[in-house]
Amino acid sequence: MREWLLILAGIGLVMLGVALGWTAAYSGEADDRDTLFQVSTIEALLVGGYDGVYIFDELSGHGDFGIGTFDGLDGEMIAVDGIYYQVKADGKVYPVNGSMATPFATVTYFDLDLEFRIENAGNFSEFNTIATSMIPSRTMLYAVRIDGRIPYVKARAIPRQQHPYPLLVDAAKEQSIFLINNTNGTIVGFYTPSSFQGLNVPGFHLHYIDSLRSVGGHILDFSLENATMVLDATPEFALLLPHQENTQEIVTTRNLTKDLESVEKGG
Repeated sequence: MREWLLILAGIGLVMLGVALGWTAAYSGEADDRDTLFQVSTIEALLVGGYDGVYIFDELSGHGDFGIGTFDGLDGEMIAVDGIYYQVKADGKVYPVNGSMATPFATVTYFDLDLEFRIENAGNFSEFNTIATSMIPSRTMLYAVRIDGRIPYVKARAIPRQQHPYPLLVDAAKEQSIFLINNTNGTIVGFYTPSSFQGLNVPGFHLHYIDSLRSVGGHILDFSLENATMVLDATPEFALLLPHQENTQEIVTTRNLTKDLESVEKGG
């Protein structure tokens, strides 16, 4: 049994005001397909919590779909159709070994619940406006998937960091940026309510991988034409809290919300 505290909650936790239950253990059974399983928090990652604390052999037992990163912040993780991939700062895609570890990841079992057509979105901002207007509830967690021809993706991957770890906003200054044009592939990610501020990235957090499994990364910007977005509504949430010793002490005067905005938009 792991020493981490684990929050198990239903949809009420989305409001962060009512927890339906607390436990110190989690079975990890794959039959509960409506749970979003998360390792650590985005706030811990923002302040340098990059040490891998959960191996992928265990993580894969909680989902076949998701995003995250690797020990030392070594690139971007994309899980799709049950296979986990690593996009490194060299721009290449690598298979993930089960003994590798993650400091931050979000996964679930993807089951199509909702489907929407997006005729045109010229950039991430336009997509955000269109997609947010389509989702039934802004207090629900959704896994998001878009397959097909993607006209344009601006993606990034951050190179592996060394101790003492810098803040994420500083590590992101070393990111490699990839411009990916007219490829077939899959956008993988999540919509997270604003009430999850500090736990995860509010709004849409998306990664990309092409159908050849050769390029991808964390999406900074993209465009869509005649695309279908499918959603998996995920009403339950399980969180493995980070080890305090694995993160720097948060400076109370630092604006982590501003840091996150800079990291998500690419500086």
